[in-house]
Amino acid sequence: MSLLTVGTVAFDQIETPLGKAEKIVGGAATYISLAASYFNKDINLVSVVGDDFPNTELEYMKSRGIKLEGLQIKEGEKSFFWAGRYHDNMNKRDTLDTQLNVLADFDPVLPDSYKNSEFLMLGNLTPDVQMRVIEQMEHPPKLIAMDTMNFWMDIAMDRLKEVIAKIDVLIINDEEARQLSGDYSLVTAAATIMNMGPKYLIIKKGEHGALLFHDQDIFFAPALPLAEVFDPTGAGDTFAGGFMGYISQSGDISFENMKRGVIFGSAMASFCVEKFGIEKLKGLTNADIKNRVSRFVQLVNFDAQL
Repeated sequence: MSLLTVGTVAFDQIETPLGKAEKIVGGAATYISLAASYFNKDINLVSVVGDDFPNTELEYMKSRGIKLEGLQIKEGEKSFFWAGRYHDNMNKRDTLDTQLNVLADFDPVLPDSYKNSEFLMLGNLTPDVQMRVIEQMEHPPKLIAMDTMNFWMDIAMDRLKEVIAKIDVLIINDEEARQLSGDYSLVTAAATIMNMGPKYLIIKKGEHGALLFHDQDIFFAPALPLAEVFDPTGAGDTFAGGFMGYISQSGDISFENMKRGVIFGSAMASFCVEKFGIEKLKGLTNADIKNRVSRFVQLVNFDAQL
């Protein structure tokens, strides 16, 4: 089933304790779409870039089954750029530079071929852009998932809540869940947020895994212990892409399948952080993913007699 992905396609400059990468390809829609492409070959991307974005990268996306009819290329303009430096613990980072460029006046336009996509993943963008995409869909998607961040809660909370009321799955981190809900307990925060509209809530906890909530059910997926983390920049978007790629290819939106989707999303995110940018997301094999998922299963598999 087709998956529509919306977000940034951009350049990043990353500094971590393990090195520095100058002007590499990044952006939420890039990570989401590439991760999803390992499960679903019917992906429709909506974003905007300048004419400085390398055609080789666009061709690579096409080779992964990612359709680019909805990618606007602005002649004579520059792509979105973000630069950041991570602290020694990799959990905090400082923004060094943000250049909106083409993103400053981005108006997403869905090609007719996109408007009946069965699944929709709204990457982190302004609530107005996210709502504009939803309003262009000719039929309600089977499932709408969405990512957001503290910044929109600070400056556009009312509009953000309007979008949240129209989605099925919200994917945020623990800090964002607490700010959005006003609750410290993540269990209480989850109930508050789901009362805003979403049927499912995924709370990412970085190196401490992820929680999936639905009604009274809770599922926990651990993060895979890794010897070295080179770049956590796109991990959250890669998680979302792996999750939605898996769910959309199966078409199963039950809680049990969502649990499997969280594990596959976590597996894809664990690949992403092992190298800078999207480098590790290129060239993975089905065997690589299967082996990585099996390591997650081993983390939580045990026998107990009660």
